[in-house]
Amino acid sequence: MLELLERQTRLTANQWKIVVAAILGDMLDFFDYFLIGFVLAFVVGGWHLTYGESAMILLSAGLGAVPGAFFWGWMADKIGRRKAFIGTALNFSVATGIMALTPDSGGWIFLTVLRFFVGFGVSGLFTVDQALVQEFVPTHKRGWVGGLVTACLPLGLFLGAVLGKWLEPHVGWRGLFAIGLLPAFLTLLIRVWVPESPRWLMRHGRYDEARRALAWTLQVDPETIELPTVVEEAPHTPWRELLKYPKNLVICTLINLSQTGGNGLLLWVVTLFVLIIKITPQQASGLVIWLSLSGFLGRLFFSYLSDAIGRRPSGLIIGVGGGILLALAGCFYNWFIGGVSVFFLLVTIQRFFGDGSYAVIGPYSAEIWPAPLRASGMGFGYGLGNFGKVLGPLGLAVIVGTSNFVKPQASLDAILPAMLFLGFWYLQAGLVFWFFGTETRGRSIEEIDAEMTKSAARAGAD
Repeated sequence: MLELLERQTRLTANQWKIVVAAILGDMLDFFDYFLIGFVLAFVVGGWHLTYGESAMILLSAGLGAVPGAFFWGWMADKIGRRKAFIGTALNFSVATGIMALTPDSGGWIFLTVLRFFVGFGVSGLFTVDQALVQEFVPTHKRGWVGGLVTACLPLGLFLGAVLGKWLEPHVGWRGLFAIGLLPAFLTLLIRVWVPESPRWLMRHGRYDEARRALAWTLQVDPETIELPTVVEEAPHTPWRELLKYPKNLVICTLINLSQTGGNGLLLWVVTLFVLIIKITPQQASGLVIWLSLSGFLGRLFFSYLSDAIGRRPSGLIIGVGGGILLALAGCFYNWFIGGVSVFFLLVTIQRFFGDGSYAVIGPYSAEIWPAPLRASGMGFGYGLGNFGKVLGPLGLAVIVGTSNFVKPQASLDAILPAMLFLGFWYLQAGLVFWFFGTETRGRSIEEIDAEMTKSAARAGAD
């Protein structure tokens, strides 16, 4: 049955529907997640927030992202990709919408609690949609399509920047949170467009349903797809089976920890622009538009490159490029060329590599696991990598705030060590890709499954 999928030369209209649904989901979850970065710039002064209170608001989503990736990855393997996809979209969008009701008194505590649930759902969607999309496309398009799904994530940041600059003066920051409810309507699109993964259905012995899903995918008559004559009973694969693949656990975790650099930068970037370039929050939000566009181009480019030259060399390029550019931004933060901030220019170029990393790391994190553990394995690595959502903003706050959370004396002299700290996480991810990663380019999901199973069996025998 799956050979029909592997023989495809181009995607059908229905496959594109699945890709578009995943793209919209990722874009809108990025919008909801980073919306707080724009809102914080508007409330931090009026609420007289300390660094500690501001950091708690930013960090809480990162704390929620860790169990969220675990939970939704496990659910996607247990109840199916489609149901888990719908669940994650409702999770983060409803939590964001509720923040429109934030009271002025104790508002930072309210935001901190709700942001935990935003992070719980956002990390879950990124975990689930990669497994879903990869199981609907042929091998030779898997890297490109998986990267393309992540490519529109920066457009969520772009949307937040546009709304922060032009709409916030009219609707207020609570209105921005209310707009964050819009992704909930994505679930209607998913219910109409996205069937359950045929591979997931086959692993659970539901071959007739898998045939209908595959026929819908290929846009052919189900009767033209021959069912297997012998139906094997699908073995139960408990979550703890992940421990049979320790190398994959380490690789998946370390490359996903590159999020430390990206999240630390993006959650504070509006504030950094205000501090370094001496501009207003509205003007800083406008500059973020250029960062998001650069990230969008980076994701498109690396989506192509990962299939063109392979996952390992692509991972090395994004890690080294992303790390070096952050270090340079720290070195030359106070330089200006023709009135244009060099810090802004270098950070904008860095997002080409930094955002481009998601186009490689996301698909790769799902590819290196056997089929019954694909979403759980990605959820584990991405979940631990989500500690970067805490380490990044916290590390930047500690370094730039001279380690004082109550009455910080922000020092521009601390920008260099802060950027070196963030750049390190990109660099280590690139080196892990190159020295320890397994190349998955051009290999079918079934081939990877077979190799993983043999590897685990050999390890068990030893």
